[in-house]
Amino acid sequence: MLSIKSQLSLQCAEIIQRVLGMDADAGIEVAGQAQFGDYQANGLLKLAKILKQNPKALADQVATAWQQSNPLLRLEPSGPGFINIYLSNDFVQTALSQLWNDPRLGIAKTTDPKNIVVDYGGANVAKEMHVGHLRSAVIGDAVVRILDFLGEHPIRQNHIGDWGTQFGMLIEHILEHHIELSTQVSDLDQLYKTAKQRFDNDNTFAERSRLRVVTLQQGDQTTLMIWRELIKVSEQHFEEVYRRLGVLLTHEDICGESFFNDQLPLLIEALAEKELLQDSDGAKVMLIDGYVDRDQKPLPLMLRKSDGGYLYATTDLAAMRYRIEQLRAQEIIYVTDARQKQHFAMLFAALEKTGWLPTDVKLQHLPFGAVLGADRKPFKTRSGESIKLVDLIQESMTRAADKIKPKNPNLDDAVLQHLAREVGVGALKYADLASDKVKDYIFDWDLMLAFEGNTAPYLQNAYVRIRAIFRKGDIQEEQLSLEALHLHDDIEKQLAVKVLSINEIVSSVRQDWAIQRLCHYLFELASLFHRFYEQCPVLTAATPESKQSRLLLCALTARVLKLGLSLLGIGVFEQM
Repeated sequence: MLSIKSQLSLQCAEIIQRVLGMDADAGIEVAGQAQFGDYQANGLLKLAKILKQNPKALADQVATAWQQSNPLLRLEPSGPGFINIYLSNDFVQTALSQLWNDPRLGIAKTTDPKNIVVDYGGANVAKEMHVGHLRSAVIGDAVVRILDFLGEHPIRQNHIGDWGTQFGMLIEHILEHHIELSTQVSDLDQLYKTAKQRFDNDNTFAERSRLRVVTLQQGDQTTLMIWRELIKVSEQHFEEVYRRLGVLLTHEDICGESFFNDQLPLLIEALAEKELLQDSDGAKVMLIDGYVDRDQKPLPLMLRKSDGGYLYATTDLAAMRYRIEQLRAQEIIYVTDARQKQHFAMLFAALEKTGWLPTDVKLQHLPFGAVLGADRKPFKTRSGESIKLVDLIQESMTRAADKIKPKNPNLDDAVLQHLAREVGVGALKYADLASDKVKDYIFDWDLMLAFEGNTAPYLQNAYVRIRAIFRKGDIQEEQLSLEALHLHDDIEKQLAVKVLSINEIVSSVRQDWAIQRLCHYLFELASLFHRFYEQCPVLTAATPESKQSRLLLCALTARVLKLGLSLLGIGVFEQM
């Protein structure tokens, strides 16, 4: 089913071709204000400049021809070359009927599915996940869910930090002190901090740690055994956090730095054969056109240090090559901190320079800003420590329970905990996704858990309210008849048009990954529903036909809310 925007765009393009004999985009967009119609054609002003015609006269000409071909629209030329488009009730009712019979709500699956790698993990072994890992998990998961719903083949990748100097440091400390490894990642985290302090302040220990890395690389069994145990405990921690957060990443999605370790020497050899490497004080670097330092000197992409060690760039380059050649990726999406923007820009340029990037493979970096506290500084505990992600999730659930219980004092404890999880975790995710991902956002418990405003609890409550109508009326959706569908009030039509917009919203999010656009759409939909609910009695409607029609509109609104929230990784529930 084509979205309304697509239908209008095709119709207007046909009129322009017929009237002007040329192909052109009419620039169909949702009207910003109700008095300017449901949609607007904004592209005729640009077209008039190209044709050197009067834009108002051109708009009149196109609107007249279009009106004659489609009486289900009311078209009004406005200003210097715009056309306000008012959808008739019949037009909207027909579209609603089509939506009702479509379990996908008019959102078609792609006919050309692609293998799309989404890299959105990356926590470090032996360290607890903290608030800094929240955004990559939440944003990346929404990307995966949307791609999957649209029929693409998303390949989840969790590129954990499981190799390097930090392991020599940690394992050496464990062996020297005969420490028995804990099964709790919190204990490993403390061990890591102690070992790091020794590494920074004791040169002899630092040297022994570097030698331990060599021992690890050479496959020493004792060293490998401890390394594997560190990974095992950490992976269990990652999986538990992702499970509690409702994120799709699992053990099977892990492909850490160590996986590419054996490929790094071969990568350097291949680059040397292509004559793409240069020496820089014993190190091997690539120079990428357009990248310079503050002194306007070429900024090197270092791939091997003078001591023979490799860097993040080396591993990332090897990972890109593997994903293209072995996973058959046609698109690779990286969801990381905005501070890595230049790192990925240089890597993408380097890969293109190697000739290993097919022309039809797309590389994309989705950078995100930081989570800030009320003081507009990185969100931390009062003592200045990074907030553990598991603690943040639990805090959100506890606060959600405190808000739900007074309104529902008789709730069973198990039901209360379920609701607290859905509301608490949903609030965390939505607060993150509703903000522009590129920008920092301020973490505010009171705002994100409010049952009013642009929050997950507000949207979840709108869904609950709709389901309550059906319970109170003892009505099943399958009992409703499309023959009764008829829009009378303006607010009914406004709600219906908003419901019908879900197709174009999801499509637009897929184009640029502005996920906040879907959040704001759902908020506008829920807000319109509440206005409709206040102005239009449903169960006590004046006629049985009106009751049926409004119930149909309620059911479709609930289906859109449920789908939209599910694409964000947020659950709904039948009652609270």
